[in-house]
Parts: sequence; C-alpha cells; structure tokens
Amino acid sequence: MIPMVLSERILFLSYLSLLVITILFADTALCIRFPDRISDAVKDQSDVTLKTAVFALGSFWRSEAVFGCLNGVVRTTVGYAGGSKINPEFRSLGDHAESVQVEYDPRLINFRQLLEDFWSSHDCRQVFGQGPDVGNQYRSIIFTNGTEESKLAAFSKEREQMKSKSSIVTTQIQQLRTFYPAEPEHQKFELKRNPFLLQLMGNLPEEELEKSSLAAKLNSYAAELCPLKIQKLIDVKIKDIIRKGWPILRDV
Repeated sequence: MIPMVLSERILFLSYLSLLVITILFADTALCIRFPDRISDAVKDQSDVTLKTAVFALGSFWRSEAVFGCLNGVVRTTVGYAGGSKINPEFRSLGDHAESVQVEYDPRLINFRQLLEDFWSSHDCRQVFGQGPDVGNQYRSIIFTNGTEESKLAAFSKEREQMKSKSSIVTTQIQQLRTFYPAEPEHQKFELKRNPFLLQLMGNLPEEELEKSSLAAKLNSYAAELCPLKIQKLIDVKIKDIIRKGWPILRDV
C-alpha cells in the first residue's frame, strides 16, 4: 500500500503535468510565441546591379528612416561623409556630416526620385542644422557619384530655390569621396526603440539587421515616415500576426 504522503505527491504531480499540457496546447490566439530569431536574408539581388546614393539632411537617425520605406530601396546605412577626417566616430566627427547611404534598385526607383524625397524631408534653408539639431554635422548635402548625378542635383537645387527667393537654399552638392558607416548602435535607430518590432522579425543579429530590407522598412514604419498606404498595410499585417499568435514578419 502506498503511503498517504507519497500518494498525495503523485496526485499533485499528475495534476501539474495536466496543467502544463493544457497551457501548451491552449488556443494560440490567446498568447504570442516569440521565436529566438528568424533569419531575414535579403532577397537575392545577384541579377540586379544596385546603385548607391548618399545624402545628409540632419540627424542620421531620422534621415535613415526617410528613405527606408521607398519602393526600390534595398538597404539603408547611416554614417559619416563630406569631411577630411580619417575613420570618424560619433564622438569625433571632425568636419564630416551625419549621412545616410541608400542602396536601391534602379529598375524601381532612380536618383531623381530620391532627390524629390530628399527635398521634401528636411528644411534645406536652415543654416547648418535641422530643427533643434544645430551644428556643422547636421548640414544639408547631396553627394554625387558622377557628372550625370551632379547635373540632376544642381537642377533640382535650382528648382527648389525658385520656390521662394526670400531665403537661400543652403544645401551643398559634393562629389562623394568616402562614406564611413557609423557604429552599430546608430543603425536602424528608430526600429531599435521598438523591441516588439524586433521580436516580430525574429531577433536578427546586428549584422543581419543592418543589411535587412525589411529592417529598413520597419525602421521607417517605427518613425511613422512610410507613405500612408504602406503604413496602414504594415498595421494590418502586425494585427494579423497578433491575432494568429505567431510573430514572424518576413516582408511588407
């Protein structure tokens, strides 16, 4: 005969096991399961020659978010450009400006369209700064990679100046020499301020996050800088994921 104490313990363990099984197989709509990470490899671009553009338009945290949601933009990277200091760092920029490098598919978007987004996303008439961010590192610059881009940049600047002659467009046009990527903590800054979105992507490691097309878009989404149609589309996808209880967001 099993002693009473032992019998009660067996009964308790059976109840505990049943409780665990019940929880594990409960309706998944009642909870969200977070995977450790789901690799978000950038779609194969081997058959496409990507182009690169670099702009400076104030704090690079926001600047990166300006371009990430544009159709045709594959990657965004914040960094430093426009100065003479070798290997600048955030706390030691020298004469560089905070900048964003945009890698894009020329079949879907071109340099002229990127320029339009550049002009519409900052105050090109503010001298050496944007809003409360004042200083040489926040100046407005269009970096060019060749004669054609220089012509397009100059033409777009003239057109911007014609909109109002009461103040001067301060934007500089410079031939790009070297773009220095910024430290990891500055990449996808707006996205990193939203841990839930990082969870939805599957907690990508830093090196994958920096190269991810999805991260570039969600960085814009987190800053509420996506076009309204895309912003709403992402809202719907996230709500659907929460409803189903399985947070794997692979594309938008």
